[in-house]
Amino acid sequence: MDNMPLLKSILALDLRLSSQIRIAERPGPLRSVAIFFAHSGDSWFWGLALIILWFTGADAWKDWALIQLASISLLVAVVLVIKFSIRRRRPQGEWGGIYRNTDPHSFPSGHAARAFLIAALASGLGPPWLAVILWIWAPLVSLARVAMGVHYLSDIAAGALLGSAMGIICFEFSSWMVTALGGLIQLIR
Repeated sequence: MDNMPLLKSILALDLRLSSQIRIAERPGPLRSVAIFFAHSGDSWFWGLALIILWFTGADAWKDWALIQLASISLLVAVVLVIKFSIRRRRPQGEWGGIYRNTDPHSFPSGHAARAFLIAALASGLGPPWLAVILWIWAPLVSLARVAMGVHYLSDIAAGALLGSAMGIICFEFSSWMVTALGGLIQLIR
């Protein structure tokens, strides 16, 4: 059975719906909000924030930061393997040159995967108020990536599913992460 016509139809629908959400070329306050959310999921930002939290936070926050950072690192590896296996080009556009130059592939969205991983882990690690905020933030980051023209809707859907699943899996191993990585950090000191 040939599924190529079905796949082409799905990809055409994905392109059409993604184009309807896109606001990258339209100046205004909505574009500014989309830019903020699109960047708020950047890996360098989360890496730096989690390292600062680890150095300055109370013990519970140190564990939270360590689990999040280790989980994000694992997720990066999984996302890159998938991206370089599938090699789907990003949508055409001008905005997001740094993303287009450093990572020309769009499927799955690393930002969506990271945002949903962070939210899923926060659901298990707590505190509940932060988990709620992060579950509101994660889809906003994801949709902003489509709005700014660096992803298709299917990229963020796949990223959200992958990030949520990895968050659940990493939470199951969170005690081990704290023990193993905490011990390694003590040896380095």
